[in-house]
Amino acid sequence: MKESILLSTTALILFLLFSCQQEKRTATAMPRGTIAEQLSFVKKKNNFKNESERLQALFEVYAENQKASSPMLATFFGKPGYDHLWDDPSSEGTRNRLANLKLFNDTSDWFAIKKLTEKEAVNFNIFNRALSDQYNLENQFPEQYLMIDQIYGFHQYLPAVLQMMPSNSGPDVKNLLARLEGIPKLLEQAQTTLTEGIVKGIVMPKNTVIQVPQQLKQLTSNIPEESVFYAPFANLKEGITIEGRTAIQDDVKRIIANKVNPALVKFTHFMENEYLPKARESYGLSALPNGEAWYKELIKFHTTTNMTAKEIHELGLSEVARIRQEMEELKSDIGFKGDLNAFNNFLREDPQFYFDTPEALLTAYRDICKRIDPVLPTLFGKLPRLPYGVKQVPAYSEQATTTAYYQPGSLQSGVPGYFFANTYNLKSRPKWEMEALSIHEAVPGHHLQISIASELEGVPEFRSMLMFTAFIEGWGLYSESLGPELGFYKDPYAKYGQLTYEMWRAIRLVVDTGIHAFGWSRQEAIDYFTINSSKSDNDIAVEIDRYIADPGQALAYKIGELKIKELRKRAETSLADQFDIRAFHDVVLGSGSIPLSVLEDNVNKWITNQRAIE
Repeated sequence: MKESILLSTTALILFLLFSCQQEKRTATAMPRGTIAEQLSFVKKKNNFKNESERLQALFEVYAENQKASSPMLATFFGKPGYDHLWDDPSSEGTRNRLANLKLFNDTSDWFAIKKLTEKEAVNFNIFNRALSDQYNLENQFPEQYLMIDQIYGFHQYLPAVLQMMPSNSGPDVKNLLARLEGIPKLLEQAQTTLTEGIVKGIVMPKNTVIQVPQQLKQLTSNIPEESVFYAPFANLKEGITIEGRTAIQDDVKRIIANKVNPALVKFTHFMENEYLPKARESYGLSALPNGEAWYKELIKFHTTTNMTAKEIHELGLSEVARIRQEMEELKSDIGFKGDLNAFNNFLREDPQFYFDTPEALLTAYRDICKRIDPVLPTLFGKLPRLPYGVKQVPAYSEQATTTAYYQPGSLQSGVPGYFFANTYNLKSRPKWEMEALSIHEAVPGHHLQISIASELEGVPEFRSMLMFTAFIEGWGLYSESLGPELGFYKDPYAKYGQLTYEMWRAIRLVVDTGIHAFGWSRQEAIDYFTINSSKSDNDIAVEIDRYIADPGQALAYKIGELKIKELRKRAETSLADQFDIRAFHDVVLGSGSIPLSVLEDNVNKWITNQRAIE
């Protein structure tokens, strides 16, 4: 799983990060030592006053291990204590992480559910589900060899991590400097592991890494002050001092020029001359050893269901047909003369649907977001305190990056959330997609969802560092359907844009399974996408390469969305006039990121409680 190695996709991505407050620490002192030693202490019931205290101790040990095993993720979560370190992608680091995962996975039978409170039982079930999914994946399959790609490759996160770090004090800046100086070692470790993958024949498809050398070159600047790695140091507060350093910014320039740049050049040379020539020409995960089982495990991991690739493929075909019919009806309402393919081409090509400058595009996104904000209380009882903004996708990653993404912030670190919009190739960024995209990435989508989760109280810290993709991305897609209730999609083209985005996620079910389970080529996937969507050619190519690079992740959106819609319909039917949309949404978001089965339990219990009140 790339997320567990060096901040992948799902990631990103994405896909989708947040933090919560830690529960009050157990009164029993936890001994210092290795994970094995600490868990040995937790296993002995006599060391604790009761099972609640022992369970809390287990959760605390695990939360600390999560941060220690991935300092980069700890930074994204706004968790202090590890900001001076990078992840360890070496073989030794992988072995240590897997050994600790096994120790935690072996705790699944330590507690009798019947002896726990309802809240504790839910937490323990989530803990076990997260551990088993991650351990089963990493123990069986060499995910560490697939850490590099042009969409979610770890190299793209290096400047982002530095720019997310606090820089308000001497210790903060000392952490930044330590991370800056640690980049050469990180790149060396990554190169060694990727070389092992080459020897074993476990490498990325060539189309997913072809742009990596150019991305690395864009990270390398001959003028240190213009480097993306210099940005966090450019506007330091006056008066910040670090013992032994008299001119911090001069030190930064020297580190960039003498350490970071040479390391980037060396890694670029490796990617160009050693990795790319050995990258595979195949696309599907099934082409790798044990690839069919690997993909099956990734489906389970990302969707938190036991659906098969065939079931998901058929669901996708059904959803594509349903949405296509809605598109046909809307096209007719608009009065367009021609078939749906002609209409899609019109939407792709007509100049009226595009901005001429990046600034105009960003301004329009900000306007949409600020029109959504005041309407949110009509659909939500609880809103987050953390603000958000709209930013441009960085130049070094824009060409291979999707249309937009959300980057969470942290109240603890004093960092707002950001909705990043891609301004590369403006003729592939139509106006009609902007309302749906803003709703998904900002509010009431990921910013609302993740920020609410970060402000939950009384939740074990380990849950703030879990990311169940089906819940995270299912909510983002479900949010798009709330547009009419928010007063949006009044323009029929914007409504068509929402259908285009829903179609986009339905197509994913077909092409992701097609590529990784049924032997589809890249071109077959592109052709299917093009026939059924008005997305631009550039977007379609980037998306297909994304699915090839990160098998299974794209399945989570539609699976999660359909489950939330199913639960809403169930609640509306059961409660009739007593149904409260604000309360329903608060229940859905009120437990943070959870498996779909837990979400269903939560909603069912809420329905039962509401009916009892009647």
